[in-house]
Amino acid sequence: MTRLSVNLNKIAVLRNSRGGDAPDVRRAATVCLDAGAHGITVHPRPDGRHIRTADVHALGALTAARGIEFNIEGNPFAPPRPGYPGLLALCEQARPAQVTLVPDGDGQLTSDHGFDFARDAAALTPLVDAFKGIGCRVSLFADAGSDVETAAAIGADRIELYTGPWAEAFASDAPGTVLPAFVDTAARARRAGLGVNAGHDLSQANLASFLDALADVDEVSIGHALIDEALYEGLEATVRRYVRIVDRPPVV
Repeated sequence: MTRLSVNLNKIAVLRNSRGGDAPDVRRAATVCLDAGAHGITVHPRPDGRHIRTADVHALGALTAARGIEFNIEGNPFAPPRPGYPGLLALCEQARPAQVTLVPDGDGQLTSDHGFDFARDAAALTPLVDAFKGIGCRVSLFADAGSDVETAAAIGADRIELYTGPWAEAFASDAPGTVLPAFVDTAARARRAGLGVNAGHDLSQANLASFLDALADVDEVSIGHALIDEALYEGLEATVRRYVRIVDRPPVV
């Protein structure tokens, strides 16, 4: 079964645009979990533009109390600075079930590419060991077509397929132009002993087709589209609709 992890970054963006505590990130997480979400994802960035260190601690406590998976995403190479202790230190404090390592620079608006595993393997290996040493399952952000065998060799537990190109192709009525690369990469990852996650621009419109094609996706992390849809449908109803998609038997 594919599990749904709801990314709450956009809730924090809205809160931070005004200041104060509204909307409340912890309350939003509670609504998502009550609606059937299987986990919560956050991607704190060093500049604090959305999810902040205090949010990570609050959500870590909430998910731990409910026995729900907490997934923290971030760039493991970003140095600590005031208000941001660094990704490893943050995970040492919050102890998420999973950490997803992403190669995004400080100035990026959003994550838009995976690791170059051949280039980054030497730098990633000790970091993967460090995160696993504090009990985290480690997932590495990966492009379709990338060298996922190297990701397995350096000790990762999973990859997270960057699905931005899938969403773009689906919206352009050309999903077949990119889908074979995703199917092949997921199959190679599984043969290498890796689990397969996926995320970025997945939506109610394109999620089922993606899951049907790949057949065995462990987890999808969805934030931007889900919050967009929730503006019109309500957060609880939207999460329930996503849960129905991930729970349905794959169409083969």
